[in-house]
Amino acid sequence: MADIKVTIIDREGQTHVLEGPTDMNMNIMELCKAYDLPVKGECGGMAMCATCQCYLESDTALSEQSDAELDMLDQAFFVKANSRLGCQIQLHEDIDGIVLRLAPEQD
Repeated sequence: MADIKVTIIDREGQTHVLEGPTDMNMNIMELCKAYDLPVKGECGGMAMCATCQCYLESDTALSEQSDAELDMLDQAFFVKANSRLGCQIQLHEDIDGIVLRLAPEQD
């Protein structure tokens, strides 16, 4: 297994190209935190807070959203059709090259 490249566009429009390992069972939220990007992940990746919400900006095929993710996004602010929770996107070879934009922070 190799590292993959993940592009994150932060809330100021800055682009960050991150490398993520596919053999550590990490998700996008954890990868962002490892690079000190401003993602809170208050619930620890349980799809219970939406503080890791991001927008899928590439044509990367992702797995179908779980009921928990859909329920959380239903209660979140700034939700768009391409909204996903970073904690629910696992790092694996299939998402190499994904581009995500961080959603505005919720108060």
